Amino acid sequence: MISERTDGASIPSIGSLLLDRASSHGEHSYLEDARSDRAITFGDTATAAAAFVLAGGLRAGTTVFLRERDPLTFAVAHLGLIASGHRSVPIDPASSAADIARLAALIDGETALVCTDDDLAAQAGVRRIDPPVLPVDGGVARDVDAAPVFRDGGSAMLFTSGSTGTPKGVELRADQLAFVGQAVATHLGLTEHDRGYNPLPLFHINAEVVGLLSTLSAGSALVLDERFHRTGFWPLMASRRITWINAVPAILAVLASEPIRPPEGLRLIRTASAPLPAPVAEAFADIPLVVSYGMTEASSQITATPVDAPRAGTVGVPVGTEVQVRPASGEAAPGDVGELWIRGAGVIDSYFGGAASDRFDADGWLRTGDLGSIDPDGYVTLAGRVDDVINRGGEKVYPLEVEEALLTDPAVREVVVVGAPHDVLGSVPVAFVIPVQSARSGADDEELVERLGRLAERLLPKFKRPTTITVVDDVPRAATGKVQRVRLRGLVAEAAANGE
Repeated sequence: MISERTDGASIPSIGSLLLDRASSHGEHSYLEDARSDRAITFGDTATAAAAFVLAGGLRAGTTVFLRERDPLTFAVAHLGLIASGHRSVPIDPASSAADIARLAALIDGETALVCTDDDLAAQAGVRRIDPPVLPVDGGVARDVDAAPVFRDGGSAMLFTSGSTGTPKGVELRADQLAFVGQAVATHLGLTEHDRGYNPLPLFHINAEVVGLLSTLSAGSALVLDERFHRTGFWPLMASRRITWINAVPAILAVLASEPIRPPEGLRLIRTASAPLPAPVAEAFADIPLVVSYGMTEASSQITATPVDAPRAGTVGVPVGTEVQVRPASGEAAPGDVGELWIRGAGVIDSYFGGAASDRFDADGWLRTGDLGSIDPDGYVTLAGRVDDVINRGGEKVYPLEVEEALLTDPAVREVVVVGAPHDVLGSVPVAFVIPVQSARSGADDEELVERLGRLAERLLPKFKRPTTITVVDDVPRAATGKVQRVRLRGLVAEAAANGE
């Protein structure tokens, strides 16, 4: 079954967007720092981006590793590189010299550069260029002509999280990024009067497209935070006059554990990266939630719930992307669970270097590795990842089902279920539970485990019940807050091998 939504509209290039916004909204604030009064307008963004490229003396199509912690500086460099026909490779600011050297050798070791403000480039054996100097930091001449600098052909190179194996290089063309950025802006109904808030890391695709590019497309403003701060969150939203928030379930789960005080004018919260637990969604019942599903290979967004038509438990409808369910048994009827395949203007047609070519078919469809279903109205529901399915003596256990059952206990903030090795059954489900209250006693933990065991007996068939339930403070996560199930499964397997 295929469900599709596209509008067929032509998408301007990122360089054209920067120039158009500089012309029409030149003095309008584009990017603001959440922790200071630093801000940059659309006009200054285009000028600073062009000045950065000119100062670097970059040859056509240069690969530049972008290792920058300051969000405003990162944004100007990233947009400038793509808009001027170069390849921007955002990397974690915590990356070591060894990390940089490994990636440089993989991509373009002889001509690659590193944009950073420290000496790690020399340690990695890669040439360095200076980061942009922003108007708010005392730099950039206003008379720089950006138009001749910007041209087609730029791209962003990112790496998958490796949840199904070795991380793969994903190169996204500027037109793909701009297409999805505009699709997000249209879906959220962003206008020049909106003010977004993004605490997500800019070296990940979500913040780059859903944050930077949707805002650029709409001509609105975006407040960038280097990281999420629990303390003072709602007062910050009020003082910055935020109208929409770009979040992930881990952030919303933390906020849901305390009184929610949305400011006047907040019209929606968008969440991505992982399924949103039902209790968390219920805590935000008075605020429109846009629940989405995406991946790096699709330039971020694949599906999202409509602002005015949410459907609990789903990740919405396809937005500018085709989604197809392919069950192992063959043809899919509405509601059947199978592997999700995607294609569209924002979806890659190959991995860098031709890796994992078996994930693409002859018609341009990409196998996502995610399991899900599509209902008759086109809403997609996720069921987990193919590699996460637990084969318990021939019976299939989808972790998401078990997690949702245990999450019905109000004392539970988050649940992660993975498979543990078993000598007879092959694999059995084990659960890791993060309680709502971080400060707790051992007695509380024991009581919660016993209660969850009884809950599993009531809600789940015997083969789906976790064999152990462990209360923890947290689980391994990526920088976006997404659970790293591969790491967690590895820790479980290691503990089992050691007899723990």
